[in-house]
Amino acid sequence: MRALDNTIAWITGAGSGIGKAGAIALAGAGATVVLSGRRPEPLAEVAAMIADAGGSASVEPLDVADAAACQALADKIATDHGQLDILVNSAGLNIPNRQWPDLDTESWRNVVDINLNGAFNITQAVLPQMRKKGDGLIINISSWAGRYDSYLTGPAYNATKHGVLAMAAHLNIEEGRNGIRACTICPGEVNTPILDKRPVPVPQEEKDRMLQEDDLGETILFVARMPAHACVNEILISPAYNRLTAQPKG
Repeated sequence: MRALDNTIAWITGAGSGIGKAGAIALAGAGATVVLSGRRPEPLAEVAAMIADAGGSASVEPLDVADAAACQALADKIATDHGQLDILVNSAGLNIPNRQWPDLDTESWRNVVDINLNGAFNITQAVLPQMRKKGDGLIINISSWAGRYDSYLTGPAYNATKHGVLAMAAHLNIEEGRNGIRACTICPGEVNTPILDKRPVPVPQEEKDRMLQEDDLGETILFVARMPAHACVNEILISPAYNRLTAQPKG
């Protein structure tokens, strides 16, 4: 397993949930982390947690739907740090009114702009410097719904998470020769704030049985510590009690 000292990791969606857990895990292993998200306050809280634990983090607010802003920040990271070793695409959202009868064009576009276009914008922004270095790791957070269709998550979310998986697969086809690896992590239900967007509230006892944020932080860290000659193409991970596939009792 490779050491992460002297590496630079950029995490989107770093203010909460899986992105936050991944940032903390990577910083704890020695990486310098750049935290991005739309809300500065949660990012500052995560940066303070990392600093209190002896790690190094900086805050760079960003809307991943803004391609020009993504490129500008990628260039700033290259200038400030001289390199970018790891990108974690964790920015994502879903909407309460997510099924076809309630879905409107604006909501559809919002999900696509963040979940899929956002991942593309960030990836496109960092590829030139990774190609120049001949090394780079891109970790995308997709979903169980990116591998298996799920009624619960809705068509917009499903479509974007399938798209992220396909995008990463094509990165490996084209960019592996340049030392760039892409891994897509497809988790089942995770106890994160995105659950608050569910049309039906999730009881605490159900949240307790789900994957937890730290589980995904450790998964991200595992991928990041793999040697550069190894590409972990995909990780499909679910709670032991997977409500997305569980059979009814009786």
